[in-house]
Amino acid sequence: MSIHISAEKGQIAKVVLQPGDPLRAQFIAEKYLENTELVSKTRGIFYYTGLYKGKEITVGASGMGFPSIGIYSFELFTEYEVDTIIRIGTCGAYSTDLQLFDILNVDNAASESTYAKYAWEIEDEILPHQGSIYNTINQTAEALSLKTKSINVHSSDIFYRKDPAVPAIATKYNCPAVEMEAFGLFANAKHLGKNAATILTVTDIIPTHEKISADERERALKPMMELALESALKSL
Repeated sequence: MSIHISAEKGQIAKVVLQPGDPLRAQFIAEKYLENTELVSKTRGIFYYTGLYKGKEITVGASGMGFPSIGIYSFELFTEYEVDTIIRIGTCGAYSTDLQLFDILNVDNAASESTYAKYAWEIEDEILPHQGSIYNTINQTAEALSLKTKSINVHSSDIFYRKDPAVPAIATKYNCPAVEMEAFGLFANAKHLGKNAATILTVTDIIPTHEKISADERERALKPMMELALESALKSL
């Protein structure tokens, strides 16, 4: 067991899908996996391991923000010898060039955060996806005839802010969307030499205040979940 994950060694698969929300992890496990076992529920952060089309996959939550995904992804990579983490989450669009329900495969994550600098002495304020899983996701999307967009994303420490303008770093690196975890995940994977990708579904258009309703979220997120599962399968 690690400090924050109570699974025994061998109970976590080599590939992990990481939504932010524990209940979303539960939904994925119950809907898509067979012979599923709840292997950790410390702090109410659920981790399930089961079989997807005969291959072992783990799905478990990251929580919100760099400190949280930083802890969980680091322990998965180091304590449980996970090779690949695919973050699956939601994002807001800074631009109307993106639309609700768009699926994004994150190319690079830019951030003002000091996480990478003080954790791993990585000075860059923009970090790419790590390893081969990004390309696997693109290839899988094409095979599924699923339209995705490869973009840069702004990974922010801040959900609420005084200034409503698009942050300067998002403009600097051409980031049309914002989320809160990819940069931290990519930093950990870069430091440890692991595979990491982030797939996002656009649920909010910030300038127009459009958003996906609670009733629409299950339908909206299923294509992203299925893309992640199929990509995980190909990486095993």
